[in-house]
Amino acid sequence: MDFQHRAGGKTGTGGVASWSESNRDRRERLRQLALETIDINKDPYFMKNHLGSYECKLCLTLHNNEGSYLAHTQGKKHQANLARRAAKEAKEAPAQPAPEKARVDIRKFVKIGRPGYKVTKQREPENGQQSLLFQVDYPEVADGVGPRHRFMSAYEQKVEPPDRKWQYLLFAAEPYETIAFKVPSREVDKSDKRKFWTLWNKETKQFFLQFSYKVEQKTEFEPRLPREPLQRTPVLPPPPPGTQGALPPVDTPMWPPPPMPHHGAPPPQLGAPGAQPPRGPPPEMPQMPPPPPPPMMNYNVS
Repeated sequence: MDFQHRAGGKTGTGGVASWSESNRDRRERLRQLALETIDINKDPYFMKNHLGSYECKLCLTLHNNEGSYLAHTQGKKHQANLARRAAKEAKEAPAQPAPEKARVDIRKFVKIGRPGYKVTKQREPENGQQSLLFQVDYPEVADGVGPRHRFMSAYEQKVEPPDRKWQYLLFAAEPYETIAFKVPSREVDKSDKRKFWTLWNKETKQFFLQFSYKVEQKTEFEPRLPREPLQRTPVLPPPPPGTQGALPPVDTPMWPPPPMPHHGAPPPQLGAPGAQPPRGPPPEMPQMPPPPPPPMMNYNVS
């Protein structure tokens, strides 16, 4: 048969392979690849029957050779059945208990009271930065136990009404009771190790803590200039009756002018010519006679 003039064929070749031939070649390549990577004997769903063919116990399918079975295992049907079987086994499997966490033995102590303490207020002379130094004595602290401290917000405690202006500094060490100090709720300066440090002296059994507040920068305001006094408009006297609504003439001043100063000659004295005589007391008012009493009414009682 001449394959030279077929569509897609080349001279010297066997012609274009059909679909069945391509499919058979693909299956053969998959079988060779699967045999190199997959061990069929370990597949729980692989079974060889008495007729010499191969079966898939999961999908209940028959295969003539191993390559057909391996190609089936890579197909959509076998993969879907594997996912369905895994979900069913996970649902029916009993719930496994969670792994137990490592238990930590809680050491219990009998409280023996409050420790002694000393608080020192400090201020740097250069910038006025405020700081507090706490000294807490733990002479009978338990072996292997070190003091602890922390800052607590006012909203964490339930002893006093919460106030955002204050916070609490707690100290604890077994077997002593926990003590707290009420300090201002301001930002603590932790920029330098010399401003915030702790020290536990194991020989003297004393715990030291020092912290400093940040310096508040004050804003400098410009000085206010003195205000000029307000000029009040003088109150005019009411107009005489009968001239309501009439405006005064332009030449007439709206208020009496101030007295003119005397230049040279002093003001005239009393009794001098040109001076006004002093006024006497006002005349007495004549006394009016009292009104007559009302007439009396006589009632005859029978």
